[in-house]
Amino acid sequence: MEAPELPVQAEMVELVPNGKHAAALSTTALPSLAGDRFDENQRSAEMEEFLPHGAEKKQTHFTDFEGKTSFGMSVFNLSNAIMGSGILGLAYAMANTGIVLFLFLLTAVALLSSYSIHLLLKSSGIVGIRAYEQLGYRAFGTPGKLAAAIAITLQNIGAMSSYLYIVKSEVPLVIQTFLNLEEKTADWYLNGNYLVILVSVTIILPLALMKQLGYLGYASGFSLSCMVFFLISVIYKKFHIPCPLPEQGGNGTGGLNYTAASGSGHWDGSAGLQPPEPGACTPSFFTLNSQTAYTIPIMAFAFVCHPEVLPIYTELKDPSKKKMQCISNISIAVMYLMYFLAALFGYLTFYGRVESELLHTYSRVDPFDVLILCVRVAVLTAVTLTVPIVLFPVRRAIQQMLFHGKNFSWIRHVAIAVVLLTFINLLVIFAPSILGIFGMIGATSAPCLIFIFPAIFYIRIMPKDKEPLRSTPKILAACFALLGVLFMIMSLSFIIIDWATGGGRSGGSH
Repeated sequence: MEAPELPVQAEMVELVPNGKHAAALSTTALPSLAGDRFDENQRSAEMEEFLPHGAEKKQTHFTDFEGKTSFGMSVFNLSNAIMGSGILGLAYAMANTGIVLFLFLLTAVALLSSYSIHLLLKSSGIVGIRAYEQLGYRAFGTPGKLAAAIAITLQNIGAMSSYLYIVKSEVPLVIQTFLNLEEKTADWYLNGNYLVILVSVTIILPLALMKQLGYLGYASGFSLSCMVFFLISVIYKKFHIPCPLPEQGGNGTGGLNYTAASGSGHWDGSAGLQPPEPGACTPSFFTLNSQTAYTIPIMAFAFVCHPEVLPIYTELKDPSKKKMQCISNISIAVMYLMYFLAALFGYLTFYGRVESELLHTYSRVDPFDVLILCVRVAVLTAVTLTVPIVLFPVRRAIQQMLFHGKNFSWIRHVAIAVVLLTFINLLVIFAPSILGIFGMIGATSAPCLIFIFPAIFYIRIMPKDKEPLRSTPKILAACFALLGVLFMIMSLSFIIIDWATGGGRSGGSH
């Protein structure tokens, strides 16, 4: 199937990124342009917004409503979408790659993620569409639309499940530590199943009912401030925890019991309880071991935010491709810095004995440390406030699949959010192995959303008269898609091997 030729559309969008030169365009081209560019239900409204009839309008927009989200709020929302619970495992990744190799991989992933967003924004600018699913439809018809919607739904449901699983396992420990209880009791307020429902109903659901993603900017800002507190605490602890750890000279039973009780569900940290070896407190700059290969997919998905990019772009005030790319670059740069510092100081605190979940390693030193207790609360807050951000693209994907062409309805808006949260809570409560299942799904959907879809959509949508198939941009995009296929194969291979050997490494990826 040949890609449709769009020389007129591409030319118009190049001339009219925000309608500033609309007067130079002939209005006779509007009917055919609107019919080819937009969905039938949005034809008249979007045409009127995107190409105004007169020069009196200063700005035009892709969608049928005017975006009102500021630049700063958009940065907060996208940064919060990038920031996942995976930051807790980056110190472990550094321990198994070394500082130099970790920095190289993190830099490469950040640059690849920025390039992927560039492809998405360029594709959306050509066809005047700012919905991931509609880009798929524009490139490959209904199969492309369904593939994008299904990938977004599976990836984000998996992410939300992993976040709520953290809430389920960590909130009881926080309450237990706060009450200074040596052992867990049977009280309801120490039952993770009750607590995850309580958090979902009282905090997540009200935020998920917001009509527009931009309204969550303040919650995203607060979530990021919690992670900044986590980072500051990690740096502070580096200078107050000796190496080797005090209990490493003994049997370490107390620390082991606490770690097991916390239900990390990740790699075994028992190696950290052995007596220290010579050089155990010396940093490694380049490391290759049996765990190195497992850390690469984790880092590859450290900047997953692509399902949220286009919804945030849609609601941006005075939008332009350059402005949204700037928002993306700032968000990625901020997360890049936070990721590296958290990994570096977490690793330099525990070196080779760091566990796959950094906070569990601190708990081995002192389970009742007040600062670590506050950090746990901050991380839980950040994870909880991220769930509504991740839910928005899922709801949009479901609407594109099941209710395409229908006007906005509050009843449908609320019902989808309630059904989604109910379904995810049931998974988290009744399916203890849910992280392994969604680890498999994440290994397939994440490479599609980050690498494969943006590249092949770009190749199909970009007119051949502007960029032939053998042009440098399209060759780079094809290589980018191939890289995504390699990541998918590698991730699936590691997970299958892990399952076959009875390991527990196939947890969440973000």
